[in-house]
Amino acid sequence: MKNLPLNPELFKTNRKRFIEKMKPGSIAIFVSNDEVPSNGDALHPFKQNSDLYWLSGITQEDTMVVLFPSNPDPKYREVLVLVRPVELKEKWDGKRLRKEEAIEMSGIQTIVWLDSIDALLQTWIHLADIIYLDTNENDRKSSLVRSRDYRFVDEMKSRYPLHQYERAAKLMKELRAIKTEYEVEVTKKAVEITHNAFIRVMKFIHPGVMEYEIEAEIIHSFLSQRASGEAYGSIIASGDRARTLHYVSNNQECKDGELVLMDFGASYGGYNADLTRTIPVNGKFSPRQKEVYNACLQLHNYAKSLLKPGITINDYTDKVGDEATKLFIQIGLLKESDVKNEDPENRAYRKYLYHGISHHLGLDVHDLGTRTEPIKAGMLFTAEPGIYIEEEGMGIRIENNLWITENGNIDLFEGIPITVEEIEAIMAK
Repeated sequence: MKNLPLNPELFKTNRKRFIEKMKPGSIAIFVSNDEVPSNGDALHPFKQNSDLYWLSGITQEDTMVVLFPSNPDPKYREVLVLVRPVELKEKWDGKRLRKEEAIEMSGIQTIVWLDSIDALLQTWIHLADIIYLDTNENDRKSSLVRSRDYRFVDEMKSRYPLHQYERAAKLMKELRAIKTEYEVEVTKKAVEITHNAFIRVMKFIHPGVMEYEIEAEIIHSFLSQRASGEAYGSIIASGDRARTLHYVSNNQECKDGELVLMDFGASYGGYNADLTRTIPVNGKFSPRQKEVYNACLQLHNYAKSLLKPGITINDYTDKVGDEATKLFIQIGLLKESDVKNEDPENRAYRKYLYHGISHHLGLDVHDLGTRTEPIKAGMLFTAEPGIYIEEEGMGIRIENNLWITENGNIDLFEGIPITVEEIEAIMAK
């Protein structure tokens, strides 16, 4: 990774939190992601399993983490398994971690090479009654590919059929949703990098610029600040294309009089920022654009005011929908009769705001966390209402990232230009 070394206390704290949730007499085993082939002899860029990274901070392929808090031999209660460095492979693919480096990064004192783990693991498993294994239980998961973690489950159950098995993912969903101060500090760095990139592109955008040129400026800014890259594929959507939520073609001209919606974020140390701003290509909002933008900003601020411990995402979404209905009437998108006759399962405001308002954020842009239980202090959310008007070829979205506290929330994007006046002033320079 390109980032400066992270504080290993981040990962020590995470392991401690997980171990405290484990049942007596249990062992937990986490495996890294596959190296995924693309075409020919090429591989997709490797992306570490988020749960394994959360526990260790290790981004290298062919890695394992073993947690066995009741192991009779104390040195094997936390184990990091790495691929043994091989000189020939390193000549082709680059340097692999040495034990001392891995200890410094993860805080795990016992390093075992992958080619010698099987015999040790068999002994440990025979001493345990319960085995925690990890799978991808993200609510938004859509891939049907049987990944390495699922294959590892099959292998373990075949080799040790009489053990009791537990879902590590169930604990991870609870734990990873609550961010520690260490995690938020790293996220703040991703936010800072994203902030700087936004200032850069506001000064760069002008009529005639191509969407991909804006994207290039963002990526350049990210990498020059030691980000590992984009948290996700940047959305640079000018004009009517802003109504396409996951528009990533980024290949059209930004024209005078249009707005350009930019949804992007930096990834730093594995943690992600997620920003959306909508700005005028020529640096000046038209009266109608300003009216709709200010309505969206008012809705954004209202949503922020609701994000506090105790409210559920469903109740939060309903309240934001009520406020959106009022605002959409004020700016001429809805009539009172539209609301009176609306379908409760498809409310009238949904014609102009057809996505969710918030999602968990962290190691994954759509991070682990419940959508049915009340929000808790420590969670990290986006707040991203939008207004999309087909008849006017206009799409506006405004998004910040909020860390939930006991008394409300902290806006990690506080100070990043958001009002019409702030945006126009910077673009005028």
